[in-house]
Amino acid sequence: MKKYFYKKLVLILALIALPLSTLSIDTQDTVLLTQPAISNTHIAFVYANDLWVADSDGTDVRRLTSDEGVESNPAFSPDGMLIAFSAQYQGNTDVYIIPAEGGIPKRLTWHPAPDIVRGFSPDGKAVLFISNRYNFQTSWPFFQLFTVSAEGGFPESLKLPYGYKASYSPDGSRLAYVPLAEELSFPQWKHYRGGAVAKIWIYKFSDHSVEQIPQPEGRCNDTDPMWIGNKIYFLSDRNGEFNLFSYDLKNKDIKKLTQYDEFPVMKASTNGKKIVFEREGYIHTYDIESGQASKLTIGVAADLQEVWPRYVKGFQYIRNASISPSGVRAVFEFRGEIVTFPAEKGDPRNISNTPGAHERSPV
Repeated sequence: MKKYFYKKLVLILALIALPLSTLSIDTQDTVLLTQPAISNTHIAFVYANDLWVADSDGTDVRRLTSDEGVESNPAFSPDGMLIAFSAQYQGNTDVYIIPAEGGIPKRLTWHPAPDIVRGFSPDGKAVLFISNRYNFQTSWPFFQLFTVSAEGGFPESLKLPYGYKASYSPDGSRLAYVPLAEELSFPQWKHYRGGAVAKIWIYKFSDHSVEQIPQPEGRCNDTDPMWIGNKIYFLSDRNGEFNLFSYDLKNKDIKKLTQYDEFPVMKASTNGKKIVFEREGYIHTYDIESGQASKLTIGVAADLQEVWPRYVKGFQYIRNASISPSGVRAVFEFRGEIVTFPAEKGDPRNISNTPGAHERSPV
């Protein structure tokens, strides 16, 4: 009887089709823009897993990529002519470059491990990226830093045991980098102060020496280093919420540059004159000379197929379930709706019928 019951359940739920309602998207001031990069004339960012570019003031938005794979981590070359990014084309995450004006992406890496872009070398001839291709550990995602020529070729590893985020000094003689991956620290846990806190180390290529940007007693998370002149700009939660800070390499002073007390500053990058970052799902810029931060208004008019109204069906959308006290009917969370169906006789019923809301955990 039980076997028959569940067999019938699968059949009924596979036949039920529920509408997926359309979502309202602001095409004048779009939210959920992420991973921004900046050149002297343009801003690149990720929206709906595609790569977009706009003028530096947020106008003239256009899509650069439209593949079904996920594009991420864009970075401009020093001259602003190229954008390096990571993409899940052909079933794997690799490094690609594309002209800032658009065109066909060129693949630079071919390893089955994920290759994630971190920027360009100061002369623009090589792309800096991270990969765990040499990591045989399974308990922690150790990444290492690599470079690959923008013309193509075999990647070369930097002489560092680990590396996750990094920025070259202007003359290329040093590197500010975050050694360990951040997945298990602050992205999920506010004010994380455990052993995997993010630190910024300064590495000198000539003698392999390392110094660390000082942290307060009790530790903090420092990340997204950006080397501009004689200062390293970075994000830190040392005073509570993540804000933008600077570290003076000469006098060792650390200065807080933004004063946000809610919603963190995230995913920062620079062109040497301005810093661009994500906050509240919008893109902001920080002018280094004036010390002022401002939000950009960017409207993305995208025909996102994922939010088109449509019908879908299938038992793979079953989530939580419960059976009535008599066992005559069962109730299921099915694609955000609450649906009951009979054990033997009767029809399935959508008892919530609210496509614009997500109901779950019926009992």
